This record gives sequence, structure tokens and C-alpha cells, in this order.
Amino acid sequence: MARNQVDIRFPKGGMMFIIIGAVLLILFSKSTVTIGPGEGGVVFERFGGGINTETTYGEGFQIVAPWNRMIVRKVRQQSLSDEMNVLSVNGLEVKVSGTVWYEPEFSNLGKLIKTKGEDYERELLDPAINAAARSVVGRYTPEQLYSSKRDVIEQEILDEIQNVLKDQYLIVKRILVEDVKLPPTIRTAIETKLKQEQESLEYEFRLAKAKKEAERQKIDAEGKATANRILSASLTDKILQEKGIEATMKLSESNNSKVVIIGSGKDGLPLILGNN
Repeated sequence: MARNQVDIRFPKGGMMFIIIGAVLLILFSKSTVTIGPGEGGVVFERFGGGINTETTYGEGFQIVAPWNRMIVRKVRQQSLSDEMNVLSVNGLEVKVSGTVWYEPEFSNLGKLIKTKGEDYERELLDPAINAAARSVVGRYTPEQLYSSKRDVIEQEILDEIQNVLKDQYLIVKRILVEDVKLPPTIRTAIETKLKQEQESLEYEFRLAKAKKEAERQKIDAEGKATANRILSASLTDKILQEKGIEATMKLSESNNSKVVIIGSGKDGLPLILGNN
């Protein structure tokens, strides 16, 4: 029986090679990082100075020391939507909802994370948006917020955010104010006022149109009256006699008419009798 048993033994030192191989495999897996599309990475040096602010790694396969850590964040343009309660110029509370488009500076991603942390949106962007929105909205009345000032407000909020975030390695590119919610009573009052203003403008337009039409008719009538006066003043007796003679001569020359002239009519004009 003893002769049939298989004696399996590792070669001398084989176990050591297996252990070393496993350790190397683990170290290699911890030393490789794949940075995806639209992302950037910075290295946290555990035994060095912390975040390496000099180098930002781009997309693709990257190798780092196993005792360090690659921090990967999105560096393409991103959006953040929020709704906040703010006060108008007269102290009325309104809800403003909007969207912000932003992106971190790729080359300064390490400085951004080192100074503001990995959650820099919450630490840096949110406070800047809230402060700018409260500052700008507080300059306007509810009616202005509801109707005509939306694009102006967006630009002013954008300018304030960019001023706050200047030299903070975070770029805000655009602001969109999507909605301004007012208390129902205020909203109804504003809508009623706007409707009345629109009706008043329409009435004034119709009134102005009717007035212009009346003026046009008056000018037209005055022009015709003036023309008639000028024509009447120019028609003297002599001119009328000459015109009558000319007409009589043309009728007498007609091939389709038999003309008989007898005597003379009033004012010396001939009389024409007889026609086919």
C-alpha cells in the first residue's frame, strides 16, 4: 500500500515563489488606475506632502506607487440644480430654482482638492451660489422677478459667482433661472395687474389707430376740396367756350354721326342736332 501512495512535494523554495508572486500581483493591482473619459486624477502621496499639486493625470491607464492613492474626479462640464428660499427687495420670501454649469480647472485640480477637499462642490460651489442668489434677488420686486428681469438676474448671479470663485480653480460658465415661485396671492395679483396693463395697451392701440384713420380721412377730404376750389377758379367763361367748341368739332368729324348745326346756343356755342 505504501508503494502506491503519491508523494507530492513542492520543490525547495517553491512556496516562497508563490508567496512573492501573490504579493507582487496584489501590489500591481493596487498600483494601476484607469481614468475614464472626461475625468482627471491627482495623486495623494501617503508618505510625502499629501496631494501632489504639480501633476494632473488625464484619461487612460496610469501607474502609481501602491502606498499612494489616485483621486479621480470629473473635469468636464457638469451641472448642478438647486432650489432656495430668498427674500425680495420688499422682504417677501420667494423660491428660486435654477441650474449652474461648471467645471474644475484641469491643470489646477490638485490645488482645488488640496484647498477645498474632494467634495469641493459642497464646500465651495454651493455657498457661492446661495450667496449670489440672495444678493441679486434681494434687489428686485416680486413683479420684476416674475416677469421681465429673468435674463438680467441670471447674468448678475453669474457675475457674482465668478467674482466669488475668482482664483479658486473652479469655473462657472452659465446660470439658468428656471422658475420663480411666489405665494399664490402675490402671484394672482401680479397676473391680474399684467392682464389689465395688456388690455389697457390694446385699448390705447385701437384708439390711436382710429384717430390716425380719422386724420387720414380729414386730410383726404381737405385735399379733394382744395383741388375742386382750384379747378373751379381756373374754369373761366372763355375757357369753357373754347372747350365747348373743341368738343363740338370732334363730334362733327365723327364718321358715325350725322351732324346738323343750326344757329348758335347760349354763350355763342353752336347747337348739334341729329345722330345715327
